[in-house]
Amino acid sequence: MGGPTDIRRPVMRLTLGRRRPALRPRFRLGGPLRPRFELGSPFQLLLLACSFALAAYAGVRLLDRDWFDVALWIVGAALLHDLVLLPLYAAADRLLVRAAGRRPGAVMYVRVPAVLSGLLLLVWFPLIGGEVAGRYTAATGLSADGFATRWLLLTAALFGGSALLYVLLYAVRLRRATKERPSADH
Repeated sequence: MGGPTDIRRPVMRLTLGRRRPALRPRFRLGGPLRPRFELGSPFQLLLLACSFALAAYAGVRLLDRDWFDVALWIVGAALLHDLVLLPLYAAADRLLVRAAGRRPGAVMYVRVPAVLSGLLLLVWFPLIGGEVAGRYTAATGLSADGFATRWLLLTAALFGGSALLYVLLYAVRLRRATKERPSADH
């Protein structure tokens, strides 16, 4: 839909006894195919150009000294994700969906806090695992203790908040269902 091979013909709908096209063709029929490119506003283009410039600057700075180790880390991370982590969390998600049974909507109340907790673990793993505690203390002058505890508390808060939201929304749905049900005459 929307590619250079997509030729749309006008759809004819019967409206009040008259026929009129409901959709205009995207390309001229019988002529050369010219796709229509929409660029966006000048502000969006400026933001896009700035983001590319920032990404290029970060790439140049990152690969300036130790490019081989950075490339090795990126390739290793991609392989670890694709060959180990992706099958693990896909299997965990299948188990979760199977356990949900007749309530597939409840799965999202577990997925969202799990993903947020996993992202936090990914970003703060060196400090949560205590791997760079000395470097962190030397650079900031702050103690690196407590990152694991705070991550566990934040994870518990995410799952607890999600469970509370699920229970509240379930109670609201249950109340609406009992109000809409006709009363039994005795």
